[in-house]
Amino acid sequence: MKRSIITIDEDKCNGCGLCVPDCPEGALQVIDGKVRLVSDLFCDGLGACLKTCPEGALTVEEREAEPYSERKVMENVVKHGTNVIKAHLHHLKEHGELKYHREAVEYLQEKGIPVPRHDEAAPAAQPCGCPGSAAMDMRNKGAAKNPAGGAPVPVESELRQWPVQLKLLNPAAPYFDGADLLLAADCVPFAYGNFHRDFLFNRIVIMFCPKLDPYIEEYIDKVAAILSLHEIRSITVARMEVPCCGGINMVLERAMAKAGKNIPVRETVIGIRGNILHEDPLPAARAL
Repeated sequence: MKRSIITIDEDKCNGCGLCVPDCPEGALQVIDGKVRLVSDLFCDGLGACLKTCPEGALTVEEREAEPYSERKVMENVVKHGTNVIKAHLHHLKEHGELKYHREAVEYLQEKGIPVPRHDEAAPAAQPCGCPGSAAMDMRNKGAAKNPAGGAPVPVESELRQWPVQLKLLNPAAPYFDGADLLLAADCVPFAYGNFHRDFLFNRIVIMFCPKLDPYIEEYIDKVAAILSLHEIRSITVARMEVPCCGGINMVLERAMAKAGKNIPVRETVIGIRGNILHEDPLPAARAL
């Protein structure tokens, strides 16, 4: 069957093993100095391990894989004690995987193993919680206001082309000539209030979702075609903090290599609450 599953770039992996504790399912192990996916059965494809890889060696891809088996996972999880059980149950609940969560609880009950409280992850596992699909209620955040008082001031659109979705873009479109490109994740304009002023102004935008869009190889080819057909002055990547959003960098990196281009790239990471977490030029090795 075809499903989302972790893939490992062995050229980037340095064998540090930081991702291993973030996989309570036990799908990752360090073998012969590299992290390996030891079983498709154990990998749920939710990407909790992506966040702690310092080399960007882990990504989520859609491919043929053995069906995920919650019972097989639980056989492995219970060997490692209460904290790992708690981390796994929390992981499933946080991602809305209620069917697997129910199967896991039923397994524990069948084996006479106490079901630990897991409203919060175990202390050792808290950094692996993926914010990408965790439900968050931010209605108490408050609305934006005009500094002078009164209703918010209307903002003019800075959009300079149509369409904006990568699937629909024509790589030969003339508006790419001499352009400053903006590669933006689909969620960024909704999270960051000043998106038009701070990101879209004087840029040509390319939008896609590296997690949900099923056209990643096509996207790599299309971005490579844009870079090959036009003189691109600069590239800005605007993505969310969630681990799967780092797939935008992977698409750009592979497209640049395919096009044989070395274009300055600056990355901005946006937090779920709309704040800028950091802005940095991507290292040259990743931009090639």
